Amino acid sequence: MSKNEIKTDYLPMEAQLVKELPASGEWQFEPKWDGFRCLAHKHDSQIDLVSKNGQPLARYFPEVVHFLQQIEAEHFVLDGELVVPEGRLLSFDKLLQRIHPAESRINKLSKETPANYIVFDLLVTEDGDSIVELPLSARREKLEKFSEQFLRGRKSIAITPATQDIDVAREWLEQRGSLTDGVIAKRLDSSYQSGNRKGMLKVKRKRTADCVIGGFRYGTNSSLVGSLLLGLYDFEGELHHVGFTSGLAGIDKKKLTSQLEQLKSKESFTVNVPGAPSRWSTERSTSWQPVKPELVIEVEYDHISNGRFRHGTKLLRWRPDKAAKQCMMDQIKVQ
Repeated sequence: MSKNEIKTDYLPMEAQLVKELPASGEWQFEPKWDGFRCLAHKHDSQIDLVSKNGQPLARYFPEVVHFLQQIEAEHFVLDGELVVPEGRLLSFDKLLQRIHPAESRINKLSKETPANYIVFDLLVTEDGDSIVELPLSARREKLEKFSEQFLRGRKSIAITPATQDIDVAREWLEQRGSLTDGVIAKRLDSSYQSGNRKGMLKVKRKRTADCVIGGFRYGTNSSLVGSLLLGLYDFEGELHHVGFTSGLAGIDKKKLTSQLEQLKSKESFTVNVPGAPSRWSTERSTSWQPVKPELVIEVEYDHISNGRFRHGTKLLRWRPDKAAKQCMMDQIKVQ
């Protein structure tokens, strides 16, 4: 690939959720960071930040754009994570605040709560050469050389720690109150699997899934939302109803109800539609309102039964950085 043909439409390599770290095979282990996945592109002096679902992020993180512009390499494509440090931890809430329509607000927050960029892969080198077909072992070596040459002394941009020692990875996983929420395992012999989950595994401290809101129910004797109906897509594009969350404590229900009512639709779920006969049916099963599947939330769950959450889930956070179609069933197919 020539310098005038820097590829800018890579889809991030994703991970398959598993219960335990792989004990056999050749793997590289990395901390799983709690932030926004982000591919950073530089061609000459032009910097582009691209989210997991292909949306531009540069306007929301001007300080990161500035940091990347200072790197002396003329070209690169990096895969990494945008995070906002808060003391010894990372604040996802403060990261979410950066997705704001007002430029003045963004500029203010970029100074008060500046983001860092943690890099874990190199896709295009400073020479403009794509290396996605190389195995991870070779890409990691090139990333470390890139870091040594261009990132030394830059506190706001750094490469992620990595190890091939599973005992070290298990220690990371057992740490509580740390900067991370799990561990990633990547096959050392794997090329960069753009847009799929082959060759990369993740073990989370919590069992979570990103779900699209496909409908809602009003609270009992109330005009405000009482619970959200959750959906996940299969590979054929069908939207499965997989459960619900009613833990809306701390949520502005009036505002949320208004937002959901503006998204009302004639239909949403196409598989396991609420109201169809099942052992989960209740007298209120048909009392729900479909909405356009646009809003994404991350929920914590305990068990999966027949492709559904066995119990109600806990709403952890909103995920405006993810597209609805990225909420796939394979998130909850634990191997």
